[in-house]
Amino acid sequence: MATLPINLVNQTGSNKAFAYVTGRDSQSGAPFLIKADGSSIYYPSSPSGTVQPLTEDCAIPLGPNGDTRTINIPQLNGGRIWYSIDEPLQFFLNPGPAVVEPSVTNPSDANINFRWGFTEVTYNPAQLFANISYVDFVSIPAALTLRNRDGVEHKVEGTGPGGLKRMVEGIKAQNDKDNAGWDQLIYNGPQGSPLRVLSPNAGRMLHPGLLENYFDSAIDDAWEKYRNAPLRIHTQAAPGLVEGKVDGDRLCFPNSSFPKPSSHDVWNNSTGPFNTGDYANPPNHEALAIIPRLAAAINRGTILADGTHPVDFDADSYYKDGPVNHYSRILHEINIDGKGYAFPYDDVCSCEEKNVAGVVFDGAPESMTVTIGGAE
Repeated sequence: MATLPINLVNQTGSNKAFAYVTGRDSQSGAPFLIKADGSSIYYPSSPSGTVQPLTEDCAIPLGPNGDTRTINIPQLNGGRIWYSIDEPLQFFLNPGPAVVEPSVTNPSDANINFRWGFTEVTYNPAQLFANISYVDFVSIPAALTLRNRDGVEHKVEGTGPGGLKRMVEGIKAQNDKDNAGWDQLIYNGPQGSPLRVLSPNAGRMLHPGLLENYFDSAIDDAWEKYRNAPLRIHTQAAPGLVEGKVDGDRLCFPNSSFPKPSSHDVWNNSTGPFNTGDYANPPNHEALAIIPRLAAAINRGTILADGTHPVDFDADSYYKDGPVNHYSRILHEINIDGKGYAFPYDDVCSCEEKNVAGVVFDGAPESMTVTIGGAE
């Protein structure tokens, strides 16, 4: 079985840090974890009841601050490399089997008051693909370096040390400006210090009604603008450049149309007009290409700007006007290289070179380094 070395660098400042690897076998689809030795694979059996403990030790100790622990991952889909500081994480099993992963939106989760994070990774015969995901929350800084077999390196630098502190400061400053409730995204631990900052979608799960109507004015203005003028979207796919106009309450393109979104739909990115399942079977390629570009334009505050979306816009034009996703804005500002996956369609960009989503990928990977606690 093909495996890939992953170097886990402990730069957390703690001598007690742990890592975990979860994913699905790329051939069978079976869920698995890597055991504490960093290489043996644990395929759990289906338990008789819900929320049952693992039967193997899967906490990979990272050693003292400054140490590097090398593990080996097999080819996998939907993988995550988890890491925690001071306390090991708790994973459980449900019938299936299904792995019950830590959650930041369940107040009764066993890990809710621990500090942890994860990196998403897929490794298959075509490539290794990984990203630092902030779609749910930001907590422990992390950086990625992917090295291919020709010695070329692809890097995402993360927030660096002190990233959570700067994120908290930015969120508080924004709330002081508009009093919209951004400060409710800050989750404090039992000692009163911040453990993480939640994304708006995750924060709304803990605080129903938070930022409920936040984007409504921009959406209303867009629907009025594009009632009389076309919205131009380059799908960057087979449908090419398409133009849409509002008819009644739907935004209509040549082969697809979308209902008017709510602010909830924009935060969620998977409901209302952004429900990709409505267009998936049989696939409507035009609709499936428009959805991420429309969602990104509203999040970034470019939806009312003249031009062709997204090819006429890059990071310099994001988050300038009207209601915008300030969680995403602040995250990109505090990341060393400006890159990070802050909402589900943050990989929408004018071209590949302008991608700010914080991803690394290569068809011939040799190894990957995950620096936990910030760039070295």
